[in-house]
Amino acid sequence: MSFYTQEQLLEIGFKGIGENCKISTKTSIYRPEEIEIGNDCRIDDFVILSGKIHLKNNIHIAAFCNLSAGECSILFENFSGLAYGCHVFTGTDDYSGRTMTNPTVPLKYKGLKEKDIIIGKHSIIGTNSIIMPGVNIAEGTAVGALSMVTKSTKPWGIYFGNPAKRIKERKKDLLDLEKNYLESKKNHNK
Repeated sequence: MSFYTQEQLLEIGFKGIGENCKISTKTSIYRPEEIEIGNDCRIDDFVILSGKIHLKNNIHIAAFCNLSAGECSILFENFSGLAYGCHVFTGTDDYSGRTMTNPTVPLKYKGLKEKDIIIGKHSIIGTNSIIMPGVNIAEGTAVGALSMVTKSTKPWGIYFGNPAKRIKERKKDLLDLEKNYLESKKNHNK
């Protein structure tokens, strides 16, 4: 995988770009002036980033993911991420037949619905899952592969299915690991 250099990342024109970011040169980036990326983030091949996106620190977006923010925003809290092939949409057309659809049609003929999305701290979204507009993935949520999340989750649960439902609790052991990791980074930077 080929990553942009820090100098190249600065030239793209992001709203903000942190340190130690690895972004594939095969990433498609639209409206970079609205995208903020924190420290220690990694974005793999064939990812699409579009619109108001804010990735905090230690975020991983795996290959073939799509983050489509439109006029609303997508926020990833620290230590969260997407496995291969996930799709996150802040907007959706009205498919009932009352309005027209697709990007070639002017907005006044469409029933586009848009809402912000938050992916909480320590949340992971499994391969080929979909996050729909207005969903808040609560802290510590794990979403199983091939799930469609249409409603917000509650903290520290494991969700799976279409539509995704809570199937069990998630352990919080990783919070101790987070403390150790952050302490080691602080000591390393002294």
